[in-house]
Amino acid sequence: MTISGKAKIAGVIGWPIGHSLSPALHGFWIGQHQLDAAYVPFAVRPEDFTRVVGLMPAQGLRGANVTLPHKEAAYLLCDERDEAAVATGAVNTLVFEGGRVLGRNTDVFGFTEALREDGVGDLSGKKAVVLGAGGAARAIVFALLSMGVARVVVVNRTIAKAQSLAVFFGAHVEAQAWENVSSCLADCDVLVNTTSLGMKGQPDLQLDLGKLKSGAVVSDIVYRPLETNLLQQAKARGHRIVGGLGMLLHQARPGFAAWFGVEPQVSPALRAHLVSVLEGRA
Repeated sequence: MTISGKAKIAGVIGWPIGHSLSPALHGFWIGQHQLDAAYVPFAVRPEDFTRVVGLMPAQGLRGANVTLPHKEAAYLLCDERDEAAVATGAVNTLVFEGGRVLGRNTDVFGFTEALREDGVGDLSGKKAVVLGAGGAARAIVFALLSMGVARVVVVNRTIAKAQSLAVFFGAHVEAQAWENVSSCLADCDVLVNTTSLGMKGQPDLQLDLGKLKSGAVVSDIVYRPLETNLLQQAKARGHRIVGGLGMLLHQARPGFAAWFGVEPQVSPALRAHLVSVLEGRA
């Protein structure tokens, strides 16, 4: 379909950005609803992020998704932030409205919906281990606490960053160094990888799941590939696994609605389309 000079435009900002599935995702919804709209990827270096975002409203953009490594920088430049953004200190969705930059964190919603879709609901009193301490980790930690998790252990190679995140969230969150990850898994109910390890083009996440109890859920927010090495290992051990595609799909819904005025749905057809893109068939 073609677009006019009145088209509604949004996009996704990251560095790098070539791996992002968001253009295919939003493009599917735009086509499904026959909208006069477009969704564009923007490769923006960290040092250029604030300047580029400042120019976007003047160029007619309705808003943008924000991905690695810009989520915490996006938080700082917003005029207004929603509850999830304030609670996490990270923004993944920008809405340009009336000359103001509104920041939202829809990763929290996306992760929660992905878990529930795969049969993981009430986590009251459970322990979770989160690998990584970046912007995505902040959303995951807040989502887990919102679902009732009593204790979250954040494991990161740079312990100071994990400690900063633990201080941000308070008593229910603690930091551990990467070399202690094996012992952290012993009584873990939910394990979540929020790092880029395992992503196509990145090294695999090397993790021994031997101490993980049989009933634990293993999640990886990486969606390229659909099943990372971590998920394959967990699946072979009989764990319930939750891949990153569901989180991507559900976190996209609020932004699309805000930019284009249509409430999109996550459907089997959408999933099939994105899987075909990931597998190089579309």
